[in-house]
This record gives sequence, structure tokens and C-alpha cells, in this order.
Amino acid sequence: EAVAAAAGALRAGGLVAVPTDTVYGVACLAQDSAAVRSIYSLKGRHGAKPLAICLGDVERLYRYCHVNVPDQLLRDLLPGPVTLVFQRSEELNKDLNPFTSLVGVRIPNHPFMRALARACSGPLALTSANISSQGSTLTVLEFQDLWPQLSLVIDGGPIGDIQSPECRLGSTVVDLSVSGKFSIIRPGCALTPTVDILKKKYGLVPESS
Repeated sequence: EAVAAAAGALRAGGLVAVPTDTVYGVACLAQDSAAVRSIYSLKGRHGAKPLAICLGDVERLYRYCHVNVPDQLLRDLLPGPVTLVFQRSEELNKDLNPFTSLVGVRIPNHPFMRALARACSGPLALTSANISSQGSTLTVLEFQDLWPQLSLVIDGGPIGDIQSPECRLGSTVVDLSVSGKFSIIRPGCALTPTVDILKKKYGLVPESS
């Protein structure tokens, strides 16, 4: 029921607050330019800060990104608390992050989010449920000042340990757009295991080296 209600609100152009495997997020349809603009105004977010897209399955990544790493690498990291950044494809809405040729992709390890992404035809645009520059949120009450501007709030209960600062770090963001290399854009909550996989299993080298 929650998935159907959220998908309906998204298709109507709304913004929906959602639980993920890291922090609470706000989602809209990435291909809906008016909804994308609404997310920026909701967060008071700087227009040049990109939004990630959220998908339900690794297979769908190839439609919206130019993937230059082995499929198994994607599956070793996704679904999980990691955002992978690639060159975007022509298929993605030009009004989503028009200032960059890259796009970050999330497949949260969260059954509700994956079901919601599968229920929508295109990708979701996903950002954290907070005013820009404020702390990320682990319960729906922590962002209640945003509720009036949302079509729907899905309460998945507290995410992680709300006393732990580590739980508020959000996903680890890693740029894989340059073949054979990686660079960490945001350390996030899964830095060590992510870097281990990239270096030890796949032999990628840090961009700076």
C-alpha cells in the first residue's frame, strides 16, 4: 500500500519523503523537470549541487549511465550505502544537473526503496531529507518542518542508531567515470569496505595518485 501510494504521489509530480539504508531522503521523478525544481526549492539548495538518481536494480543503470567498470563491481557495491558516479547517458532528463556530464546512482539496500523505484518507470531523483547544510535525518520527526511541502511522508521508523554521528554520514560517493581510476567525492558511511573492493579486487587506483 505504501509503495502504491508513494508511486502515485510521484507520478502526480509530488515530493515524497522516504526511508533509505542510510538516512531519510526526499524523492521525485528524475524525468519530471518541475518536480526536480521543487526539490531544490524545498531544500533551499544551491542550484549547482547535483541530485543523485535512485534505481531498483543494477540492470537499469546501463540505461542512464555510461558504465566503464565490470558488471560484477557494480554488484559488489550495489545495492548498498554507496553512490557511484558515471558519465550520464542521453536518456536522462537534461534539466537534472544540467551543469555536469556526470550523474550519481544509488540503489539503496532497503526493500521499500527498491520496490518504489521498480514501481516507477524512470529513475527517481533522491536527496537527503533536510534543509541544505543542516544535519541529515534518521527519523521523520527530525524533518517535520519540511512536511507541509511534501505530498507524502513514508515513516520507516528510526534508521540506524540515532545517537551515533556515523549513522548520519550518508552514502559513500565515489567517482568511477575515469576508466581504471576512482576518486572519493564524499567519504560517507561505507568508505573502507568500498575502497577495499575497488583497490584489492578490481585494481582501480585513486585518481590523485
